[in-house]
Amino acid sequence: MEHWLELRTAFRLARLGTVSATAKDLGVHRATVNRHVDTLETALGAKFFQRHARGYTLTEAGRDLLDVAGRADEMFSDLAGRSKGQVGKLSGSLLITSLAGLAPLIMPAIKAFKAEHPELDIVFDADDALARLEYGEAHVAIRAGSRPQEADYVVQPFLKLRFGLFAAKSYIDEFGMPDPSDLSAHQFVGAIDGSSRRPYAQWMNTQVTQDQLALETSDQNVINAAVLAGLGLGFLAEHDAEERRGLVEIMSSRERWSTDIWIVTHVDLHRTRKVQEFVKSLKKIQKERDPGS
Repeated sequence: MEHWLELRTAFRLARLGTVSATAKDLGVHRATVNRHVDTLETALGAKFFQRHARGYTLTEAGRDLLDVAGRADEMFSDLAGRSKGQVGKLSGSLLITSLAGLAPLIMPAIKAFKAEHPELDIVFDADDALARLEYGEAHVAIRAGSRPQEADYVVQPFLKLRFGLFAAKSYIDEFGMPDPSDLSAHQFVGAIDGSSRRPYAQWMNTQVTQDQLALETSDQNVINAAVLAGLGLGFLAEHDAEERRGLVEIMSSRERWSTDIWIVTHVDLHRTRKVQEFVKSLKKIQKERDPGS
């Protein structure tokens, strides 16, 4: 690869911040580090670093460079580990991103993976924002909804997330057992504003009126807590309902109240050992929860 040596030097400089630290890390002279950076910037026609008294900081072009170089560095490190025969040993870090509500589905895989590779640092980023895998924001993303279409993503099915309508026993004791064929006299928690992307949103929008809302919220964690507290009927994911005592299923899951969950990786890092091993752990959980998949 042309300019790989210079790219590697720039990557280390971006990580370490100073020429002296980079030179020491690479075992070269300070002048070599400066020459490599100058060569790379000249060849690619962009400034990757801002020089200042305390060291070097990345420009916007430099951040793009770091993303590309970082993925390349991970792949070479993975190759080096394979070449040295370190079959059972993984090190470094693994960054996983997902909606917080999916954490209970993922934790068994993380636990099994950590037990097998205790030296690997695992970071779980629970965020509604979609991580940009092409910028190195995550190694593995767990996503809900329609299948991701980005060209450089490797997308694999994980699980089907199913929702049902539930009520707390305390609610039933106070207001009686709801009849699924006529719920007009009952209170609900959730939202009917039409903006929710949750799979049960259309049912809520057509079947529940504003004056039936005991609590209006679009946050699933709040809905779970409100239903458990007996405020009203609400939709819970089946895995959440299974973990909570005192809930009664009023209407079981329907296909249109379900959504697909996907395992998403970037093509550049998909074949690295740590990603492959973690995906394997996820698929084992998939088989245990849904043997027919």
